[in-house]
Amino acid sequence: MGAAEVQAFLAWLATERPVSVFTHRQALAALLFLYQKVFGLELPWMQALDRPQRKQRLPVVPSVAEVRAVLALLDGTHAVLRQLLYGTGMRIAEALQLRTKDVDFERGVIVVRDGKACKDRVVMLPSSLAPALRAQLRRTHGLWLADARAGRGGVQMPDALERKYPRTGASWPWFWVFPQAGLCVDPRSGVERRHHLFGQTFQRDFKRVVMQEGIVRPATPHTLCHCFATHMLQAGTDIRTVQKLLGHDGISTTMVYTHVLEVAGGAVRSPLDALQAV
Repeated sequence: MGAAEVQAFLAWLATERPVSVFTHRQALAALLFLYQKVFGLELPWMQALDRPQRKQRLPVVPSVAEVRAVLALLDGTHAVLRQLLYGTGMRIAEALQLRTKDVDFERGVIVVRDGKACKDRVVMLPSSLAPALRAQLRRTHGLWLADARAGRGGVQMPDALERKYPRTGASWPWFWVFPQAGLCVDPRSGVERRHHLFGQTFQRDFKRVVMQEGIVRPATPHTLCHCFATHMLQAGTDIRTVQKLLGHDGISTTMVYTHVLEVAGGAVRSPLDALQAV
């Protein structure tokens, strides 16, 4: 098959089988892999294929009262994790991969490593969260001591640091803030070590709590990041500050949260209300 057949197939997906943009891109990526990696063909028309653009969607933002209700129902490690997401704007992967060395209680900051766009950034550590986070670290320290006494291989290290500093992964500063209760075996090295909490477990628990609270919006853990940004802007925080806290490259990405505020809370009066007042 050549350019015409591939283009026809992709057009069929978009028109006859109106798939999402992500499904369309996945099909195109599979075709590119087939031609380039399997067949070993580098054809110029492959790079000229039409790629659908992602539509701009408004984020789901529960109210302050709904967020308060969700956070109040939680306890234990998941409670701390959820408060961390809402209190700092961190994404779920950033929070799960947080190391103990990156939590600075004295200065009241948390350093996010390899976050959005593979960049580091600094976020605030909410003072109201500090006691719960200290308690979480005390529980975590107990797991680290058990692993150290058992002579386990420590936690996974980023990039090539494990080869450069073989024993650093077993040190306390590099231990996870949110470790798994159980152990797992690294399939590549065969080393038994402790992984951080799995995102799927956290997401299932979040969904259960949202349903229990009767929130009809399709909320996920990432919704807490949306709430952080929107509620910060609603409180009068400068949009440039919110942009830096979220790790966005440009302010245009952060601007999506202002759209929620443009008509919310009576900011714009409907003509129906004006008519009823006459």
